[in-house]
This record gives sequence, structure tokens and C-alpha cells, in this order.
Amino acid sequence: VMFVYPDIDPIAFSFGPIKIAWYGLMYLLGFAAAYWLAMRRTSQHWSPLAENQIEDLIFYSAVGVIIGGRLGYMLFYDTQSLFSDPINWLLRAPQIWQGGMSFHGGFIGVILAVKIFSSNLKMDFISLIDFVAPLVPIGLGLGRLGNFINSELWGKPTDVYWGFKVNGISMHATQLYEAVLEGLLLFLILWIYSSKPRPYLAVSGMFLFFYGIFRFAVEFYRIPDAHL
Repeated sequence: VMFVYPDIDPIAFSFGPIKIAWYGLMYLLGFAAAYWLAMRRTSQHWSPLAENQIEDLIFYSAVGVIIGGRLGYMLFYDTQSLFSDPINWLLRAPQIWQGGMSFHGGFIGVILAVKIFSSNLKMDFISLIDFVAPLVPIGLGLGRLGNFINSELWGKPTDVYWGFKVNGISMHATQLYEAVLEGLLLFLILWIYSSKPRPYLAVSGMFLFFYGIFRFAVEFYRIPDAHL
């Protein structure tokens, strides 16, 4: 038994010239999920934030993810263009609708955004990072579903029965592997672990530890994008 990729249209909705992509909707759903989860956590007495501070936290984090993810992609994966044609590079950098986001850029962006947010509130930065860590995996998983819908980030050719046939070649659906591991499973681990007070940096450490393990495992089956 082998799955056949259903060739999903990456555009979810169109309103005249305006097109809404599934990938963008995945980001919106990720931010909405983070907001809902954060609101649930503020009901616990040890939460560092009050309900009226969650909207600002999500806004800061969303800006950090989008700017950091896009700049990270352009810096890490399009460095040659930066030096050969810097004007064109700068013009393309804001064009997130053209695709191209990196996890590590988004990660750095969120860290910086939360740092600014915590400084504005004169709040302990690490405590806030521990609060934010369990909110992240759902968004990561939804982003990988967006990659699947876009038919990108396929893994190596395979003959396992759970492979997906794409253009006549059966491949590992590494986007779905990451959606399950770095999205669903990592969320469950962190959400359950952080359901009561934990030592300083413990929740953040768990995020980095398990994300690293899951990403390391999937990398054995991933291949770089064709243009990279």
C-alpha cells in the first residue's frame, strides 16, 4: 500500500486578485492556538502573565516569527544573492508570499521579541521563555502541514508502504514526520510537563532537547530543496 499525493491547491481562497494561501492560514492558526493555550495557562496562579498581557505577547511573537523566519531564510539560504545583487536581495526580503521561511530564523526572532516584551514589562526573561515554550509546537506542526500542502520538503525516495508517490516517485513525507514529532508529540510532552511549576529553564531546556532529537532523526530522511 502506498499513498498518492492528492495534489492540493496551495491557494485556499481567492477574492479577485487577493489570494489566501494555506501556508499563511497555517501561521494564523498557529498564532490562534498559542493565544488560546496561553489564556488557559494564565488561569493558573503561577503563570507570569495576566490575561490582558497575552494579546501583546502573541503580537510580539508573531512579528518575531515572521521577520526572523524570513530574514533567516534569506541570510542562510540566499547569501550569494546578498553579495552579488544586494538591491534585489533587499527588495525580495519582505516578499514572504513568495515562500521561504526558516525555523532557526523564526526561533531567533521569537527570542528577541520576547526579550523586548519582557524588558518593556520589567519581567524576568527566562520565566517568560519557559511560559512561551509549550505554546510553540502546535504552530511548528501546522507549518509543516503547510509544507505538505505546498508539496515541498519531501524526503528521500523510499519503498516503505507509508511513502507518498509524487511525480511517479515514492518519497518519505518528512513534512508529516515533523508535523507529528515536532508539532503534536513535542506539544504533548511540554504541555504535560509544564502543567505544574518546574525549575528555572527546565521547560525551555525540554523544548530544545526534544526538538533537537526529533529534528536530528528526521534529517536522516530529508533532502534539501531543489533550488538549494
